[in-house]
Amino acid sequence: MNRRGFIAAGIGIGIGTAALTTPPAQAKGTGNPFGPYGSPAHRRDADTVYVDPHGRGDFTTLQAAATTARTLVIAPGIYRETVTATVAGVTWIGASGNPRDTVVVYDNAAGTQKPDGSGTYGTTGSATVTLRGEDFTAQDITFANDWLRADHPDITGTQAVALKVTGDRSAFFGCRFLGHQDTLYADSPAVTAIARQYFRDCYAEGDVDFVFGRGTAVYDHCHFRTLDRTDLGGAPYGFVFAPSTAGAAPRGFLVTRSRITSTAPDAYYKLARPWVPSSDTTAVPSLVVRDTRLGAGIDAAAPYANMSDSYPWQRQRFAEYRNTGPGAAVTVPENRPQLTHEQAESATPATYLADWTPRRARP
Repeated sequence: MNRRGFIAAGIGIGIGTAALTTPPAQAKGTGNPFGPYGSPAHRRDADTVYVDPHGRGDFTTLQAAATTARTLVIAPGIYRETVTATVAGVTWIGASGNPRDTVVVYDNAAGTQKPDGSGTYGTTGSATVTLRGEDFTAQDITFANDWLRADHPDITGTQAVALKVTGDRSAFFGCRFLGHQDTLYADSPAVTAIARQYFRDCYAEGDVDFVFGRGTAVYDHCHFRTLDRTDLGGAPYGFVFAPSTAGAAPRGFLVTRSRITSTAPDAYYKLARPWVPSSDTTAVPSLVVRDTRLGAGIDAAAPYANMSDSYPWQRQRFAEYRNTGPGAAVTVPENRPQLTHEQAESATPATYLADWTPRRARP
């Protein structure tokens, strides 16, 4: 099933104009689309606004609501739009409690021409949702980019971001991130800035570098799924992680108590490769994967690869600890750097997040 079919199956309605005329879902256990979070007639507080594509809220689009309040309660539906939010201290809540019900999606790629003729979007510009404000929380929402390579054989810039987040103390609970290449961009606003991000009980899927960036990001109890490909004749199909941690940053990505599954043949995916961007050639990408089940889709003998031979993965900060599953088998020890027990004591969410404790919003 392709990206558009997967999203449509997940929400139960099609994407596009048909979605706006399909009878909308109600939040569970209520007679209104906003569930236990109130409604425009029974507003929780002055800082809460309600978004519904069928006109039952204060706004019909996320972009219109994104700069107006501290809390957005978002009704079930497909929001086909791009969104940029810069306000700090904002919370977005998918009202039904099921991320499949609330989907924000668009289909720009890095190589897509801008409508004004000024060039292409580039990787950052391709993002469906861009979040720049600090202290952001999202829960029970799907962020998707349904641009498909097969529909655009003339475009070589195939990066297509679902979400780019750069703000410090940004948290995501029970969210889904759907795309192919460069799905989830966990970044920081500058090489000199530390941006902590926390993903709990989230799902991300893709093929090439689909979790990437410079952020200090913790993925806790998350599910990563690598996709099958029909456009390639052999392995590797892609890479799950591509951190670009600044050299001065003490920590990059931490994956803990999670799992990686695949729809591709066994051993057709690499666990990671380091991204040292041209804008920061002093980057020393950092990734720790611990207490995580690595499925058969991961190449156990050679789980890491170079993005550029000028920056070999062996010189980066890559390590594992107590992983399980066929993709975690240590068959070539020099290809599987492991933390010692003492090192693992500091490879925890609490260490990465320091004085910040992310929390879900409650009704």
